[in-house]
Amino acid sequence: MMNPELKKTIRTLKAASKGDGPAIWGALAEELDKAKRRRVAVNLSKINRHSGAGGVVAVPGKVLAAGSLKHPVTVAAFSFSEKAREKIALAGGRALTLLELLEAGVAPSEIRIVK
Repeated sequence: MMNPELKKTIRTLKAASKGDGPAIWGALAEELDKAKRRRVAVNLSKINRHSGAGGVVAVPGKVLAAGSLKHPVTVAAFSFSEKAREKIALAGGRALTLLELLEAGVAPSEIRIVK
């Protein structure tokens, strides 16, 4: 039915948004809970346009390698193409899973969702 890693990610993000938790985690979980064909795939060119140097971007889906990054950005997503990981590292950025971003303790106000 569903990827066990995806289930774990959705469950953890929903738990983080419960009660007084930041709503951003619930929004990411809701986007990930869609059918695979409706989940987003974002190119690096779009991340480059919608982020600044040192920014933090969350993608509720997959990051693809089309385009390039002109500045270092921390990108968190459910999955990455191998080439996208390489290009993010080349630009001086970091590629994280959504769970790693949650554990990193980044302030929700600093995170921009790109879809």
